[in-house]
Amino acid sequence: MVALWSVIGLLVLTSASWWVAEREMGDGAFYLKRQLVWMAASWGLLWLGLRTSLRRWLHLAPLGLWVGIVLVAATLVMGSTVNGASRWLVLGPVQLQPSELVKPFVVLQGAALFAHWKRIGNDQKLLWLGAFGALILLILKQPNLSTAALSGLLLWLMALAGGLSLPMLLGAAGAGGLLGSASIMINEYQRLRVVSFLDPWRDAQGDGYQLVQSLMAIGSGGFLGEGFGLSTQKLQYLPIQSTDFIFAVFAEEFGFVGSLVLLLFLLLFGFVGLRVALSCRSNQQRLIAIGCTTLLVGQSILNIAVASGAMPTTGLPLPLISYGGNSLMASLLICGLLIRCSLEAGGLAPTPRRRRTAAAR
Repeated sequence: MVALWSVIGLLVLTSASWWVAEREMGDGAFYLKRQLVWMAASWGLLWLGLRTSLRRWLHLAPLGLWVGIVLVAATLVMGSTVNGASRWLVLGPVQLQPSELVKPFVVLQGAALFAHWKRIGNDQKLLWLGAFGALILLILKQPNLSTAALSGLLLWLMALAGGLSLPMLLGAAGAGGLLGSASIMINEYQRLRVVSFLDPWRDAQGDGYQLVQSLMAIGSGGFLGEGFGLSTQKLQYLPIQSTDFIFAVFAEEFGFVGSLVLLLFLLLFGFVGLRVALSCRSNQQRLIAIGCTTLLVGQSILNIAVASGAMPTTGLPLPLISYGGNSLMASLLICGLLIRCSLEAGGLAPTPRRRRTAAAR
């Protein structure tokens, strides 16, 4: 399923980016070639994820989370600013987006925390809850409300699956809602996005332009779609067509039937992920599987909801389909961790060879 998802993503990206790449770069395959390089590296991470034991990944999780927090903080000081948001670190020819790369370690450390919630001391609880809170606040400061909300929702659902008390969960949900509302009130562009989401046609050439063009693309697809590569909205009309609004291109070319098939595929992926979680032998493995499935399927649903006007416009990519190396690497590593959960649950994971002791020799 991961391989099929990756191939579909490359085909959709080829169609969505070809015209813009030809016009701006002089090479229609420019974005496809770069995505193929990132895809090769990301599949290497997937292989590493499924070949490394979950116990070792859990040992690496605290270091990965703290490094991610430091890198997210660094974007506020020396990050590259695009459209008013400082989310990237430029290292030579490579752009890093720490808020994407830290997601697998959020899942791992969240599983380590919530699986043993009743057996660890209050100092450890406060330490890691503070670390998660600091990460979310730093991401909000970039500002990146969509990724901060996704991270908070992911941790909340993992805490729910871990059996935390209902009053604590309700309190966390209320605090998250207040924090998100405060961010919307402080940042004018976020407030304008919410207003334009409610009625994008009021300012169809201004704040509502992205959503209006996306809805026109989806509506133009009809029942069976215009056909692969035949989208017209991607020809200078639909903005950000290869990343945030790539689903609109897909819907225009494959129509209602193709969109329904994609949603059914996500439903099946989520079902298989939950089956893996139910078959896991330990709470940590179970929460890792739940977190990985929630992140992949949940982010996909949020991206589709934004493109179809069911949610305010946000900057979340469509996993394994949208253009971008950071999102691709994080998504395929998460897929590798989910497959590793399945292997260990079924007793199929390769056991590392132990060195022979001197007595055995």
